[in-house]
Amino acid sequence: MKKYVDGVLVDLTTEEENFRNQEIEEHNSGALDRALNILREKRKPLLEETDFYANSDVTMSDAIKTYRQELRDITNGLTTVAQIEAVEFPTKPSEE
Repeated sequence: MKKYVDGVLVDLTTEEENFRNQEIEEHNSGALDRALNILREKRKPLLEETDFYANSDVTMSDAIKTYRQELRDITNGLTTVAQIEAVEFPTKPSEE
């Protein structure tokens, strides 16, 4: 690895390179959690749009129940950032 010192590109010392590799590893190890959190934040308003139907005095159609369950289950089994980035949200059914 290299760095610029006074406009000149120089090699990192072994100590600097080890420190940089540790920083990269720590950042990458949190990538899955960050991606899952982003997915959950995208899912949240979709669930909130149908929260009204979850009230006890409103009848929720099977389609809405299924939609909400699919949204809740959307993070199940995701083990890589690539899988998370490939997630497609279910289509919200009509509110009939």
